[in-house]
This record gives sequence, structure tokens and C-alpha cells, in this order.
Amino acid sequence: MLTEAVILAQGNELTQGLTLDTNSHWLASRLVELGITVRRVMTAPDRLEDIVEILRRGAELAPIVVSTGGLGPTRDDLTAQAAALAFGGSLRLHEDALAQVQARFVAFGRVMAEVNRKQAVLPDGCRVLENLWGTAPGFSVDSGSSRLYFLPGVPREMKPMFDRHVLPDVLARHRISAPLHVTVRVTGVPESVLEEKMQGLERPGLEIGFRTKLPENHVKLRFEPGFPAAERLALVEEVRARIGWRAFGVDSGDLAEVVGQALAARGETLALAESCTAGSLSAWVGSVPGASRYLLEGAVVYSNEAKVRTCGVDPALLEEHGAVSEPVARQLARGIRARAGATWGIGITGIAGPGGGTEAKPVGTVHVALAGPETFEEHRALRIPGDRARVVSLSAAAALEMLWRRLSV
Repeated sequence: MLTEAVILAQGNELTQGLTLDTNSHWLASRLVELGITVRRVMTAPDRLEDIVEILRRGAELAPIVVSTGGLGPTRDDLTAQAAALAFGGSLRLHEDALAQVQARFVAFGRVMAEVNRKQAVLPDGCRVLENLWGTAPGFSVDSGSSRLYFLPGVPREMKPMFDRHVLPDVLARHRISAPLHVTVRVTGVPESVLEEKMQGLERPGLEIGFRTKLPENHVKLRFEPGFPAAERLALVEEVRARIGWRAFGVDSGDLAEVVGQALAARGETLALAESCTAGSLSAWVGSVPGASRYLLEGAVVYSNEAKVRTCGVDPALLEEHGAVSEPVARQLARGIRARAGATWGIGITGIAGPGGGTEAKPVGTVHVALAGPETFEEHRALRIPGDRARVVSLSAAAALEMLWRRLSV
């Protein structure tokens, strides 16, 4: 039987766009991992009637409701009051909750202000959830067939409280069989093309979805409990086969991590010369633990002088073709490879914007080159639409795509 949940988040900082709601994102992923379907994610400002509304609506929609925020000591922390109003109860001071608040202040070596007593004023009849990571106790209340769990909004408190209190209670109250999630990570293939490639793969017990996480796209496969293992493995391989080499990983790290693992396994090394990406590719490759095994050098060569000095680019080529050109990208890759003594060299040059473009070379014009063993060279000319961050991100990804294709053959 399908088990559903609703996630609620409260706070003016959320509805005014001042803070990103990472709590709901985290909770949704945890619940889905357990095999629970998240039916709604609802947000309300610090306004009593709005919080009451989403609490009542959440209890109507699902047997599991997880609420975050509004448990602090200030006047705009209204969650406990809203819970009492929503379900016809009253508030009272819970002595055990007050003892917990006082104990946390002692542990922190601080004197508790009188205003913090408010954090122990909770709905009558609720179950108090101890907070070992902060001063605000959580609580749970029942409404009909629904149980609502109220957790602090501070992520470093909310997450361990969910695992300590909510998770065991949910598993005890509901018969849940977790599905198996498989993520096929893809580079350089739009979602619309992936959708076409997945046509005809539908099976009972299999749900196919897609997610964009720049600069990647993901094919998300959700197998219901009991789905035959052999058929599951065959379907995953079929997905990879339909996409080809651009499906670079299954439940793997990102492209930089996968490329790094391949380089390390082959005992090969890499050097990078970057103009328009300004070191972003070096930072990405270098962010992988153990990157020092294969990343020898990264150079930011914005000026023509730097291109000549660092990578040996011919000034005549710069004069004839301009810095943003195929010949210069090739010399950047060749030059940085030779300078570092690396197996592979990558050169990137382009116009990331928002200024600097011309009719012949508009913003988003990028040239990427790869140099490798036995005089191997490859070049790609790109026209990337979007803002500066998008141009930089997709340029770096295009460079790693070129290398990955060579490493995966």
C-alpha cells in the first residue's frame, strides 16, 4: 500500500526569498529513499492563520506530516500556537520540555533568558521530542489518522532529530518497502533527447524520470520492491546502451570524479590551460579527493602575453586568428601538456560575457581542444547560450567530455 507524506516549512525568510528551503529538499529525499511518496511541499510565512491552514491541509492529505521551523523563543515563532489552534487544543508549559531547554543552556555554558521558556510551551497532549543539538524541543501531535512531527528549522538540528525521532516512529507505524533508485548520469544530452531515447522501456514496477543538474542530466530509474534483479540490471544496461558513451556513470560521482578515476586507473595525468573558464575546470577536477595523483598543473591564461609565456602560443596565430579561435585552443592544449609533462592537455578559450562579443564571435563562442599521446589532438567549437555562469560551466563540461570519450573507448 502506498504511504504518503506532506512536508511543511514556515518562515518569512522562505516566502520572501531570503533563504533557500534546503530542509524540504533534504526531507523529501530522505522520505523517498524510504519508499514514501511526498504528496505536497507547502510553505507559509510567519502568520498564524497561514500556518494553521497548511497544518490542517497537510493532515488531510497524508498520514505523515513533517513540519520545520517556528519553534524558537521570539514573537514570530508561532508553530506551537498554530498546532494548538489547528487541532482544537490548548497550550501549556511542559515541565519535561523546560528541563530539556535548561539542560541545553547548561551544556552550552550559557544563562537561559526568560524568553526561552516559550520553547517549552507546547500543545497539550503532544509528545515532546528531545533536541540534543539545540535549545528548541520538537513535538508530535495526532489528528485523525495523521501524525504531525514538528522539528526546528535549523538544519543541523532538524536532520539528526528526524533520524532520531521521526524515522523510527514512521517505520514502526507504517509497513514500508523501500524501492530501489538508480541514477544514470549523462553529459551533453538534452532532457528532450533522453526522453525520446527512453521510449518503449516502460515496465510495470518501473518509473522513469529525468533531472537536470547543470552541467549534467540524469535518468532516474525507480524500481518497486520485488522487481526482478536480473531484469533490473538488464534495463540499466539498456539505458546506458541507448545513450552511448555520454552515459558516463551509474550511481557514480560527477564527471570530474569519473574522469579522475579513469586517469588514476590508467596511470595517466592531466594539465589544463584556461582562458574564459578562469580556473573553474582546474577547481572542479581538483575538488575530487586524490586529484593530486593525476592533476599536474592548471594555468589561467587570460591575456595574450600569458598564453605566449605559459603555453608557447605563437604570437602570429593570435594576430591572425585572435585569442578565441581553434588554432589558439589547440596550442594551449599542446603547450600546457608539454610544459607539465602530462599525458593529456586541455586548452579552453572563449567569450563568457556579458561583454566582449562581436558579430563574428558572439558571447558564448568557445573553443576547446584536447592534446594527448602520439600527437593526438581534437577540437570542438561551441556556441553556448545563457549567462556567464552557464557558459563557464558548460565549457568546462565540454572539455571533460572530450577527455572522457578518449578514456572510455
